[in-house]
Amino acid sequence: MIDTSGRAADLRELTLRGIILGGLITLLFTAANVYLGLKVGLTFATSIPAAVISMAILRFLSGATILENNIVQTIASAAGTLAAIIFVLPGLVIVGWWQGFPYWTTAAVCFIGGTLGVMFSVPLRRALVAGSDLPYPEGVAAAEVLKVGSRAGDGAEENQRGLRTILLGSLVSAGFALLGAMKLAATEIGRNFKIGAGASGASASLSLALIGVGHLVGLSVGLAMLLGMLIAWGGLMPVLTAAQGVAGSVDDVVGAVFSQQVRFIGAGTIGVAALWTLFKIVGPVVRGIQGSIASSRARGAGETVALGERDLSFGIVVGTILGSLVPIAGLLWFFAQGGPIAAHPVGVIAATLVFVLFVGAIIAAVTGYMAGLIGASNSPVSGVGILAVIAASLMLLFFFGRNHSEADTAALVAYALFTTAIVFSVATISNDNLQDLKTGQLVGATPWKQQFALVIGVGFGSLIIPPVLDLLNQAFGFAGAEGAGANALPAPQAALISALAKGVLGGDLRWDLIGYGALIGVAVIAVDELLGRLGKMRLPPLGVGMGIYLPMSLTILIPIGAAIGHLWEKRAARSAKPEFYSRMGVLLATGFIVGESLFGVLFAGVVAGSGSDAPLAVVGEGFGTNAILIGVLLFVGVIAFTYRRTRAAADATP
Repeated sequence: MIDTSGRAADLRELTLRGIILGGLITLLFTAANVYLGLKVGLTFATSIPAAVISMAILRFLSGATILENNIVQTIASAAGTLAAIIFVLPGLVIVGWWQGFPYWTTAAVCFIGGTLGVMFSVPLRRALVAGSDLPYPEGVAAAEVLKVGSRAGDGAEENQRGLRTILLGSLVSAGFALLGAMKLAATEIGRNFKIGAGASGASASLSLALIGVGHLVGLSVGLAMLLGMLIAWGGLMPVLTAAQGVAGSVDDVVGAVFSQQVRFIGAGTIGVAALWTLFKIVGPVVRGIQGSIASSRARGAGETVALGERDLSFGIVVGTILGSLVPIAGLLWFFAQGGPIAAHPVGVIAATLVFVLFVGAIIAAVTGYMAGLIGASNSPVSGVGILAVIAASLMLLFFFGRNHSEADTAALVAYALFTTAIVFSVATISNDNLQDLKTGQLVGATPWKQQFALVIGVGFGSLIIPPVLDLLNQAFGFAGAEGAGANALPAPQAALISALAKGVLGGDLRWDLIGYGALIGVAVIAVDELLGRLGKMRLPPLGVGMGIYLPMSLTILIPIGAAIGHLWEKRAARSAKPEFYSRMGVLLATGFIVGESLFGVLFAGVVAGSGSDAPLAVVGEGFGTNAILIGVLLFVGVIAFTYRRTRAAADATP
């Protein structure tokens, strides 16, 4: 099916049935991601569950191939990832500029920005995928799922063991998540407490998927995130809470300080690390662009170019990017009506177009790198959104200054959010695209076909997101918006980004916090470069920034999973079949991600359909202490059991 060089050998790939199936899966994943993102501030990568569903369906049709399944997951993952636009767009409702989500305006923002994200990522494929050793944990996991699924029927004992390992990880992961949804086992534990004059906290999400992600990203990234977490909760939280005093509820103080201060410091660290990362990858990116141009010229001259090197032509990429400026300008002009920009639109809109192109290209590179480093699910794209909205607000500040009426300031804030939404669409898709292209590289896909499928996925997502957003706004509303009720969805990132735009344009943003984060970033970069010169394990600065920015509950298990993966790899190196042994660990980690992701999709549908936060609960709040004890013991026991079973399967002689 796939030759030894990894290139496709006359396999069915970009098919009509694959496109239709990808679109149908998109309906489910996009709606689920929009709801969960607005509810808890998190979205999940959909490529792995899409691949599993695709294989389960196409298995019953004749001629199904691994490359066709890869196209299905590519379409579905692009659309599901685009749902992260909910981290920005609800801000327009929160600030009172929109009362709902105009269908075609919202769809156009998603589609144009997402398509730009695909185009910007085309030359990045050569720099960050083909010519990079970034781990791409979810891309590798998706490829393993596709490989095992495609080979499970050939009678090979090792492949049968691999499939059983994925199923084992998936079942126990989904089963644990089900017990959590039933409230029989806690899925998150934590406690805030005083430390001297200050306060801090400790928390953990009992998520097998995060253990799997840690296993896949490796020890270096895991330790970097651990350091960031210790800086945030062991250093910043006690100092900052002590500075303002811990009066009243400790939980309220810790929550407010983390969201209003520590995350801004983390955003500063991510910003500096992102700029340094960009500086370091300028060379590979330029070479990737040169390679893309050379490949296009070779194809134009009639030369044969290897399938694995055929991107969308450079002319199509550049033409699409430049051609998108016309509809973007129209959207901006239409949106600016009724505010101060309408009096002098040409200069502001021209500057905004340059901003979208320049910042979009930078963000595409940075988010692609972060996805390669930590995975699309855990890449803090909202941190990049923070930097983007600050930059957009500063651009408007240059044109208009401050001291405007309340109505004019609100119009400028809304314009900054709208501009950020376009750039954020670029970021979300770039964050996902390179992960998908890594999967394609590992299974022998044709890059240009996958890139075309990514555009199709963006189109499906753009059509679905507006009505889902409008429905949720009408049913629940968003916290902070006028008239929002008690059951309003929190929309945490949109609220934060809106507050940033107001802060810059209103003059009350805490620049000192972002500056402190930048200083931390500079220090970490220096340490990382020193370790590199000494030949020691590196300390990725972006990983440290993520550890500061993300809640401890999402961070702490990744280093634990990384340590487990490190021990597994050491044991694999001593085994009779090191590659097979190592792969079995990857497959178990993949199963953890698959099971929890699929259950997350199903549970999101149940929650949305029932209107209840806990539709599967079988016990009340009084069971909480027992649920914590059961959850912790079961979580540790499941990890020990599954790794022991996998080790036995890897050690067994065929």
